Amino acid sequence: MGGDFGPHCIVPACVDSLADSPLLRLILVGQHDILEQLVAQYPRLDRTRLLIRPAADIVAMDARPAQVLRGSADSSMRQALELVRRGEAQACVSAGNTGALMALSRHVLKTLPGIDRPAMVTAVPTAAGSCLLLDLGANIDCSAENLYQFAVMGAVAAEALGVVRPRVALLNVGTEAIKGNQQVKLAASLLLQARELNYVGFVEGDGLYRGEADVVVCDGFVGNIVLKASEGLASMIAARVAAQFAAGPLSRLVGLLALPLLRRLQGELRPARHNGASFLGLQGIVVKSHGAAGPEGFRSAIRRALTEVDENLPQRLHGRLEHLLL
Repeated sequence: MGGDFGPHCIVPACVDSLADSPLLRLILVGQHDILEQLVAQYPRLDRTRLLIRPAADIVAMDARPAQVLRGSADSSMRQALELVRRGEAQACVSAGNTGALMALSRHVLKTLPGIDRPAMVTAVPTAAGSCLLLDLGANIDCSAENLYQFAVMGAVAAEALGVVRPRVALLNVGTEAIKGNQQVKLAASLLLQARELNYVGFVEGDGLYRGEADVVVCDGFVGNIVLKASEGLASMIAARVAAQFAAGPLSRLVGLLALPLLRRLQGELRPARHNGASFLGLQGIVVKSHGAAGPEGFRSAIRRALTEVDENLPQRLHGRLEHLLL
């Protein structure tokens, strides 16, 4: 029921996801009448694969996490997480209030042993393919120990995606050892002691996009700004390129010749393809979709949840944490 478009976006995304993945089953949690009306628009849909679980309340996009924790028992967000806790679902995907989703996830699912705070992580496109960036906004103020735990979780998540001995770096204002605030310097000292991690040192913002690391760690304040600035830059460049190609007859001709290449590049870099941030460190799988995502973006978030289910990521994390945590 959350996000900028609510079920009018999410229901079509779910229907398309069911067509993409024959073994997938989905449970829509929310206001029953609205969901039934939208699902009824797909008469050929196999309703044994798309169930509706009624929930009377909705978590507002501007609701405070503390307020949600006190009075969210029958909200769609709380009920979806309860399905995961009881084992009736293997993952929860939501486009709703990020702070509320994180608070409820910690309350309902709990964190893995040894993890103080879950972290939001997503794959960011780079010149070398992609890298995992965390935290993206769940933890604004982080200690060195928090950053170390994020690095451990990010490395295990990258391994689950097939990266062999992933390179782990701390995002910083420079690559020299003397650069950065106290938390980043202390986190670097901790990571240097972790022999099982492939820690490669500090990386700057441009190095992130050059693909100098497979896992890049920062606090949520920095990570959220990096992510939103990157999305804005990508949109601005696309708009500028389109405007230049429309500037005159010769430009339009050049644009037509370059159109196949531009479309392929746009497809590789568009935010919807990379939508979906995981909450690493929980005893269950939770994926946060961007609130402004359309059906294509929400399908990407569902695909991310499916990948983590296939890799059994929480158990994989649990099995490695005791060897890697200090």
